[in-house]
Amino acid sequence: MTSLRRALLVLGSVGLVAGAVPLALALANEGGHQRELIAVTGPLIGWAFIATGIFAWLRQPENRFGALMTAIGFSGCLAGLRVATEPWVFIFGLLFITSQWALLYHMLLAFPSGTLQSRLEVVLVAAMYVNSLVVHPVQVLFQDTGRLGFPSNPLLIEGHPDLSITLSRFRYWVALVLLGALAVILARRWAAASRSQRRALAPVLVSGGLVLLLLAVWYAALLAHLDESLVQTLEDARYVVLATVPFAFVAGLLRSRVAGAAAVSEVVTRLGDPRVRGTGIGDALAGTSLELAHWTPDRREYVNEAGERVELAPEGSDRIVAPLGPGDEPSAVLIYDASREDERELVRAVVAATTLTLENERLAADLRAKVEELTASRARIVESGDAARRHLERDLHDGAQQRLVSLALRLRLLRSELDDQSKAARELETARNELDQALEELRELARGLHPSVLSDRGLDAALDGLADRAPLPVEVEAPGGERLPERVESAAYFVVAEALTNIAKYAHATQASVSVTHNDGWVLVEVSDDGVGGANPTGGSGLRGLLDRVAALGGRLEIDSLPGHGTTVRAAIPCE
Repeated sequence: MTSLRRALLVLGSVGLVAGAVPLALALANEGGHQRELIAVTGPLIGWAFIATGIFAWLRQPENRFGALMTAIGFSGCLAGLRVATEPWVFIFGLLFITSQWALLYHMLLAFPSGTLQSRLEVVLVAAMYVNSLVVHPVQVLFQDTGRLGFPSNPLLIEGHPDLSITLSRFRYWVALVLLGALAVILARRWAAASRSQRRALAPVLVSGGLVLLLLAVWYAALLAHLDESLVQTLEDARYVVLATVPFAFVAGLLRSRVAGAAAVSEVVTRLGDPRVRGTGIGDALAGTSLELAHWTPDRREYVNEAGERVELAPEGSDRIVAPLGPGDEPSAVLIYDASREDERELVRAVVAATTLTLENERLAADLRAKVEELTASRARIVESGDAARRHLERDLHDGAQQRLVSLALRLRLLRSELDDQSKAARELETARNELDQALEELRELARGLHPSVLSDRGLDAALDGLADRAPLPVEVEAPGGERLPERVESAAYFVVAEALTNIAKYAHATQASVSVTHNDGWVLVEVSDDGVGGANPTGGSGLRGLLDRVAALGGRLEIDSLPGHGTTVRAAIPCE
């Protein structure tokens, strides 16, 4: 980059001298051809094109547009040599008088990327160069400039006076056809451009197009042998308009950068909006020249947001493909107009933002999958725990509990056969009482594991049982109806059971209420008391266990317990 800066600095210094030469010749040669016009527009065209061309070249070294503009500036300086009265200098300038129009033709077709977008454009530009740099110099060899009032032609090939006229007319007609083709291509390109692209294209295409339009009219006037003063006016006008092209380019460049920056800012803002991310990146790119395509491994092709197949543009076309992932077949690509190539840093910003958003979406999808897997795993653990509780409760009920009940009956029968005052009778009575107490503790343990009434008769009956066993009045409001899923009934039951246990132990309440409702696929459980409040869910394992149990089913548990205002436990459990 440093070597390029040095080379362009040298080129700019040469351009400064080159632009001064036509001005010096115009001032020194009073009878020179188009002296006043060249004195004004010669250095202006040369310096303006060279300066803006070097600026564009330095900004985008890989873009040929800067080199084309610089070449037009030097070509204009060479053409200005025709103002000289010395024959060799004059004829040298005359040989290059058409080169700037060929370069301008190339520049307009290549704007703004610096490359021609189709084989047709390559053919048109090649034809324009041949017409200007081959046909015109050959025609000059047979042109007797001395007879026309100019310095004599030292390269003149005499004896063929009509050949110069024939070649001139041929060159004019070819130029008119090429200029017509240019007008059609630019019109189509304008029609297909977006609003932001038009803002960038307008200054250059209007000024450059006007120059070539005046050139076409000038050719037509020559072919029609119109008045010489009109022909001269048209020639002067096209040079004046040509001087505005470099400044139009700077305006177009600035508008392009501002429009591009605004478009990138809008895209990045959209990509950063969670609402947009939720509907897809394609929505964020809507209304821009940027298109996102995803790779589908099953179909082995790229598709857009609508699932339609997207054909990737080949190299050299007017659409450029930027991969958004590693490998030969990235997961997504960004497709944009070649007209954006002069704004690579802006396109890179969109590519980076889009890549980051895709990566964020991938990570978010992975996280959602892991959360769903974790939630399902927690639900399975709860269901497995409940199943183990039911199995253990049945084992206790059908096994140890039945054996203890049978043993208690045997002790009663044995007690009835003994004297009430005997020591054996008293010991047997004590053993029977302890056995009854152990049996009651076993039943309580079985109910704590999983109450059989919950499995047999449902949540309503199980809640009534909890209320009956509570040491304070409990009002239960649980509308009957069809049974709920087992996991839901178990979670609701244990929420109420733990809440009533805490009320009995810590609340110092005089009454409590239990409410269970089923609404829109949710079971809402609420347990309230009029106790001292101040319950802390982090202070014990019971409430923390309830939080985990309810959360594992995708539900929510809230505890409202202001000191002196009682406690309310609310649980919302999905049942679908």
